[in-house]
Amino acid sequence: MTSQITLGDPKVLATGLRFPEGPVACDDGSVLVVEIAGERLTRVCSDGTVQTVANIPGGPNGAAVGPDGWIWITNNGGAFSYIDLGEILLPGPVPASWSSGSIQRVDPTSGLVETIFTECDGRPLRSPNDLVFDKHGGFWFTDHGVRLERSSDLTGVFYAKADGSSIQEVLFPLEAPNGVGLSPSGDKLYVAETHTGRIWQWDLPEPGIAVGGGLLAPHGDLLAGLPGHQLLDSLAVDIEGNVCVGTLVHGGITVVSANGESIQHLAIDDPLVTNIAFGGPEMRTAYVTSSGTGRLLAFEWHCEGLRLEFQS
Repeated sequence: MTSQITLGDPKVLATGLRFPEGPVACDDGSVLVVEIAGERLTRVCSDGTVQTVANIPGGPNGAAVGPDGWIWITNNGGAFSYIDLGEILLPGPVPASWSSGSIQRVDPTSGLVETIFTECDGRPLRSPNDLVFDKHGGFWFTDHGVRLERSSDLTGVFYAKADGSSIQEVLFPLEAPNGVGLSPSGDKLYVAETHTGRIWQWDLPEPGIAVGGGLLAPHGDLLAGLPGHQLLDSLAVDIEGNVCVGTLVHGGITVVSANGESIQHLAIDDPLVTNIAFGGPEMRTAYVTSSGTGRLLAFEWHCEGLRLEFQS
């Protein structure tokens, strides 16, 4: 069982970001984030300078370094309007301008944006949200879908190749799948569902194949389900196998041990804490997007974070 984890005071790396998500820690000390409402990929440098890497129309929602060194983006297509309450920015209803989402990649040097996938098996991608690469150069991504006035999508989890040669829907249906990650050995897939507050896990016997023990497809084993009104966003995994999930409403990071026996909530002063990523010296820095307040925060983590494939 994981020992009690505490968070110290955060270091505020950047403010004024327009609903940041998808942090990517770079070896030069900078951190890349997507700004969903700002429709751009942004670099927060180690000296606090904030630079626009690329303008990305729609809703860049998640980011990861691919085997080509480009930054791969899940774009929700502009699936949210935003409500500015002054001290906090809230995601609002789906605007009339939204139609569908895509998977894109960005050259971090030139800022060139290329769209790689817009559909799977003839069905448009709805609202891609988060992604993670495996050691084989493929990547898993979630399609969060959208909630309209009187209807809600059933969506799933996809596996695609970075050379653009294939994309397949592996898990369907899920309820607003959001965060996605891999275990330290790469043999398990974790997915967080936003509105149910649940984290599911599947075995990965080979690339693109997810096997679950649930009686009702496509669910695997339930790693954790949160009580009360807590919504789950994106996730990262540390070297101990803890699944660390950005948590909404009851804002903070929820840390679930690899066996699911320990669940801890690390509070942060924002009801919209969306993402966590690891980097820094010895991978002991947790970078957290405090999206409602537009901040990028850094905390010292109790152990090493899991270094992602192709992270540099």
